[in-house]
Amino acid sequence: MEELSEEQLLNRRMGEVRHKILVLSGKGGVGKSTVAVNLAVALALAGKRVGLLDADIHGPSIPKLLNIEGYAVHGSPKGILPIQVGSNLKVMSIGLFLEREEDAVIWRGPMKHNAIKQFLKDVEWGELDYLVIDSPPGTGDEPLTVAKLIDTGRGAVIVTTPQKLALADVRKSITFCRKLSLPVLGVIENMSGFVCPRCGEVSNIFKAGGGETMAVEMGVPFLGKIPIDPNIVEACDLGRPYITAFTQSEAAKAFGHIILPILKMEETTVEDFGSFGPDEMREKEEGQMRIAIPVDQGQLSPHFGHCQSFALIDVDPDRKEIVNKEMVKAPPHEPGLLPRWLHDLGADLIVAGGMGSRAQGLFAEQGIRVIVGAPQMSPHDLVVSYLAGTLATGENICEH
Repeated sequence: MEELSEEQLLNRRMGEVRHKILVLSGKGGVGKSTVAVNLAVALALAGKRVGLLDADIHGPSIPKLLNIEGYAVHGSPKGILPIQVGSNLKVMSIGLFLEREEDAVIWRGPMKHNAIKQFLKDVEWGELDYLVIDSPPGTGDEPLTVAKLIDTGRGAVIVTTPQKLALADVRKSITFCRKLSLPVLGVIENMSGFVCPRCGEVSNIFKAGGGETMAVEMGVPFLGKIPIDPNIVEACDLGRPYITAFTQSEAAKAFGHIILPILKMEETTVEDFGSFGPDEMREKEEGQMRIAIPVDQGQLSPHFGHCQSFALIDVDPDRKEIVNKEMVKAPPHEPGLLPRWLHDLGADLIVAGGMGSRAQGLFAEQGIRVIVGAPQMSPHDLVVSYLAGTLATGENICEH
C-alpha cells in the first residue's frame, strides 16, 4: 500500500509537468551542467514555467552556478519547497542539503534512487511547462532512475564537445535513450570554436562540426553549436546565468536558437495540422501516397501501439511535395486493431521508431509498407526527409 501511495503521488506530481527534459552527456567535462542551467533560464526568459532538478548526487553544481549555495530548504504540509530563482524558475539539488561545500555524498545505487524519487514526488514543483533534469555523465544509476520513473512527456538533450573522444561516448548515450524508448530531442555541440574577442578569428580548439555530423549519422536532431567564451567561466564563478550576464554574446544567441525546437513541444498538435475524426478524413487523390506517423508531444512516438495520435500526410511522390496533413486521435489499444484501422484510413506507408516483427507482418497483409528506426522528429520533417531521400534510420527501438 505504501508503494502504491508513493506511485500515485509521483504520478500526480509529474502529471502537473508538461515536459520533462533530461540533459545527458556521455562523459564529463563537456559543460553539461552549464548547458542545463542556461537552457532552463532561456526557457524561463521565454515566459515558460520551469523547474531545474540537479540529479547529480555526487557532484551537484547547480547551486554554485545559480549562486544559491547556503539557501535553506523549507517544507510544507504538501512537501518540500523548491528554491525560487526569479519569477519563472524553481530549483532543487542535493547540494542544498549539504552543510559544507566540501562534504561528500557517499551513497550506493539504492540510496541515489530513493533520493531522486523523493525529489520528483515530494518536491512541490506545481504546474510547470518544463522540468529540466541535469544528470551526471554516463549511463548509470541517476539517468536510469529518472528515465524509469518518468513515463510520459519526456525527452533527452545530449551535450557533447566536437572531438572524437567525446563523440564516441555520446553515441552510447543515444543508444541508452533508444533502449529505454526515451526520445532524443537533439544534440548540442558545446565548446564549438573559440572566437577571438580582439580580432574575431575563429580557432577550433576542439575541432568543430563533430557533434552535428554524429547527430546525422545516428539519425537524431542537431540543436546547435555553442562557441567557447571566457565569459562563461566568469559567469559560472559568479553564479550568474551566462545568457543573462552576456545577452549579446554569440553563445547567448546560440542558446536562443537552441530552445526554439524545444519550445515547439508546447504545441498540442503538430504545426499546420488540422485535427479530424476518422469519418472526416479527406480522400486522397489518384497518384498520391498517404504516410502515417505515430505522434506524441508533436514528435514521432517511440511506442507505436501506445501513441496519442497519428499524423496522416498525403504526398505526391512524383513531385516530392506534401499535399495535405491531418491529425487523427489514435484508437484504444487493442491487439490487431491498428493494421485494419490504418488500412481503412488509406495509409500506404508507416514511418515508425520501432515495431515488432509480428505487427510488421500484419501491416504487410494489409498492403502497408513499414519503415522502422526513424529518429524522434516532427512528422513534417520526417516526411520531407523521406521525400528527399535523406531519412536516416537506425535500429528498431521497439520489438513488442
